[in-house]
Amino acid sequence: MANPYPIDHYVSIVLEEDKLKAYVQFTNIDEQFTLTKEELLSVLKAHHIVYGIRHEALTEIVEKLPEYLYKRTLIAEGDRPRDGADGWIQMAEGVYHEEKGGPGKQEDGKVDFKQVRQINNVRKGELIATRVSAEEGKAGRSVTGEELFAKNGKEAFFKMGKNVVADEENKRLFAVIDGVVSKTDGDKINVFPVYEVNGDIDYSVGNIDFVGTVVIRGNVLTGFRVKASGDIRIIGGVEGAEIEAGGSIEVTAGIMGHNKGYVQAGKSIKCSFVQDANLSAAEDILVSQSIMHAQVKAGKNVVCQGSKGLIVGGVVQAGETVNARTIGNSTSTPTVLEVGVLPELRNELLQLRNETRAIKENLDKTEKALGLLDTMALQGQLSSDKLAMRIKLNNTKKQAQLDLQAKKERMLEIEHSLEDTENAKVIVTGTIFNGSKVVIGRYTRFVKETYSRVVFRLSEGDISIVNL
Repeated sequence: MANPYPIDHYVSIVLEEDKLKAYVQFTNIDEQFTLTKEELLSVLKAHHIVYGIRHEALTEIVEKLPEYLYKRTLIAEGDRPRDGADGWIQMAEGVYHEEKGGPGKQEDGKVDFKQVRQINNVRKGELIATRVSAEEGKAGRSVTGEELFAKNGKEAFFKMGKNVVADEENKRLFAVIDGVVSKTDGDKINVFPVYEVNGDIDYSVGNIDFVGTVVIRGNVLTGFRVKASGDIRIIGGVEGAEIEAGGSIEVTAGIMGHNKGYVQAGKSIKCSFVQDANLSAAEDILVSQSIMHAQVKAGKNVVCQGSKGLIVGGVVQAGETVNARTIGNSTSTPTVLEVGVLPELRNELLQLRNETRAIKENLDKTEKALGLLDTMALQGQLSSDKLAMRIKLNNTKKQAQLDLQAKKERMLEIEHSLEDTENAKVIVTGTIFNGSKVVIGRYTRFVKETYSRVVFRLSEGDISIVNL
């Protein structure tokens, strides 16, 4: 039996405001109401529903009409437009880390409480960041067939600070110098040649390892390490720490080493005092007040000429000169001054002498064992295992002789350089006390009385003392 009224008398179409979904809802129905899929499609057409029609849902509504008479049912769904993602700046791996608190972990999983801060080191020409392009938006479509426009993502651009440069396509950003990558106001990307720490190097900061120059406005505490390929400037003091610079090191206060750690510079070291510390510099070591009970090595000069200008105790080595106001003290504290050869060569010579002595001792033992085996061979008492031992000992002897010869030749080279001491001298502008020892090249002189305002230099195969 046909419905007495047109189909749209019974069927309503409800559209969402954005026209992305359409629903069917029945009204004015009675027990005799019937519906076909064609009739339902005609209603959709009348309401201009032409896209995203859910034909399976229409079929199910018609076949199970009583189940759908009293509810609203989705019968068409469009495509929602998708805005494009904004572009962004991707920092290169390993060159930038947001500052985080807390210690780092070592490879074995243990926590290193001294490795707190990770510096964003970068080398000249190294990639810092890449610009990731924005995405285009993807248009949608309403159930009435209208195109729904999407927004394209916004492009990101490099905010360039100091010492950075972009490529021609403005896609990649590179460092112009060695330094530390830092973001400043407005997320500007910079490479700074100097890394500054406003405070002490302690557990709140941790160890420092930087490719440029490091400035520390505080002290470096015992057990911590500061390493820089450039200079290190410490506006404070150094305790038993490890300080290592490819350039120069300046400490405005003193270095109180407690016989721990070291201070090592590829150029020079400058500080006010040194006590119980280990210092080495390829060029000069300049101390304004005192060097006490320290191991000091300079490729060129050690100068201690302040109001005190005191060197007492320990060993001071310089490739050229040691220049101090006062050396030693009235209690004859042993104080060693060595000049005229690079400290590393003098130390190498000492090591070679120790190694040569050990080789000779082992060689003597080998020769005694071989003598015994040779006697047994003459008596026909050499078993197969003794024969193998004899062959092995002969090889050991030959290798030891070769090593001994090589070390003797190297020792001879160094000793020749010890003789080239024309400019080597120890200058005392105040007093040098009994108990001091002066070594120039391969010559040694023990100071047995007090001298004032003198220079120790090599003259005619001996160390002479001349007045300033």
